[in-house]
Amino acid sequence: MNWVGQNLDLIGQLTLAHLRQSAVAIVLGFVLAIPLGWAAFRFTRLRGTLLGVVGILYTIPSFGLFALISATTGIGLLSETNLVVALTIYAVAIMTRSVTDGLASVDAAVRSAAVAVGFGPLRRFWTVDLPLAGPVMLAGLRVTAVSTISLATVGALIGVQNLGYLFTNGSQRRIIPEVLAGVLAVVVIALVIDLVLVLAGRALMPWTRQTRMPRERARAVEVTA
Repeated sequence: MNWVGQNLDLIGQLTLAHLRQSAVAIVLGFVLAIPLGWAAFRFTRLRGTLLGVVGILYTIPSFGLFALISATTGIGLLSETNLVVALTIYAVAIMTRSVTDGLASVDAAVRSAAVAVGFGPLRRFWTVDLPLAGPVMLAGLRVTAVSTISLATVGALIGVQNLGYLFTNGSQRRIIPEVLAGVLAVVVIALVIDLVLVLAGRALMPWTRQTRMPRERARAVEVTA
């Protein structure tokens, strides 16, 4: 493991680059998935088609997607921007269904009550639908984040500097500690981001903890009974 100790600066630089690329794609994917998921929920006749088309995006091979983005937008094939755009597309493909499922999980009676007290469509969406859909959306966002952080490593194959470089360089030079360092760093980033999302969810949606407590108490009573 001498290689790791001698290359901590390199690992740190690649980790920061990897985190930056992944974070941008996760945020953009989440933002873009909200209107797409809402459209799929709102227009039921188009739901299957819209979700099907968005889902197909995730099946596109990464190399093919890199080339397609470059050819259609003029973005450099070997650029970091190309990688971020591709990761964003994959994130949207995963996240859109979670947004749709989250909105569908909101009780219709709650929506009716919001309309009855005078909430307009926009206000109802931001103050009722979106918060109540939060737990389902958060679950989807956690999956999206882990997937994006993992997929970002393919950027090394088009020359983008991130933790994927440790995989390719270590494999070519047969330096096993370098490969293991890359794997461990990716896992650590994924775990840290997942923990941040969980804590953010608890802070932004405190009512989810309040609903869990009665259920846990009810289960405890059933067990003791």
